[in-house]
Amino acid sequence: MSQQEIICQSRLPVLPWMDAQLRRLPGLLPIKTEDWLLFDEAYAAQMALRDRLISDQISAVFACETEADRAASELLNLVLDDLNMARHFSVRGTSLTRPDGAVVEIGAAHPLITVGRLVQSDFALLLPGAESHHLAAAILCFPAGWILTEKLGRPLSGVHQPVDEIDAQMDNRIERMLHALQPGQTLMRANTLIYTDPTLPQPRREGTHKQLTTGARRYVRVERQTLRKLPESKAVAFGIHTAIVPANELTSEAYAALIDTRPELGARHDPIE
Repeated sequence: MSQQEIICQSRLPVLPWMDAQLRRLPGLLPIKTEDWLLFDEAYAAQMALRDRLISDQISAVFACETEADRAASELLNLVLDDLNMARHFSVRGTSLTRPDGAVVEIGAAHPLITVGRLVQSDFALLLPGAESHHLAAAILCFPAGWILTEKLGRPLSGVHQPVDEIDAQMDNRIERMLHALQPGQTLMRANTLIYTDPTLPQPRREGTHKQLTTGARRYVRVERQTLRKLPESKAVAFGIHTAIVPANELTSEAYAALIDTRPELGARHDPIE
């Protein structure tokens, strides 16, 4: 792994294992809608990687069913509304200059691809059906343990497979929550993952398991996830902001609390290869 591939933040945006409400599945909390997008010090590095992935591996990181095109356009418009008011973004006609200086032409690509080139978050679009929502589209540059092509078109129960903690009862609870969610409301949850490989894209097919290298440095990867219902299409935009820090940079209190539930983290001062 080259040093350029290691993109870490100086701190995590949320410590889900330290919050009793976030620890308990599904761990959803209301947040202000203006807080749904995060921008941090890893913006430039993450966006450069996103640009490369979108350019070189578009079939792996993007998919959209035709019925989700309207929702994708709606999502882009909401993102643009936020960026028009954000510091360090400059809009001139159909060109938007990012804080890192890169220029993105609005309308030059599919709306979901454009979203993926503007913000650090990945986004999935969940379309409502008679019985359940299904994954109809996504821009997924930084997957953690799944592959978009395997999940596209599936209902939530199929998307969540094979996550042991999410059973049929939990899927039904999440479905009820998605149907009850109103435009103007935004929910947030977060999960915590332990890796010895800090590479941001971590695709993995169903039935395969994450490998942790014995004696290697541990990294804590937190996905801050948001859910926002789009007012026109009624699709749910599911955002995933990924942040990674070396485990030994956590505070002693945070490290001790995490190792209680995640023994694979290892002792704080385990030898490093």
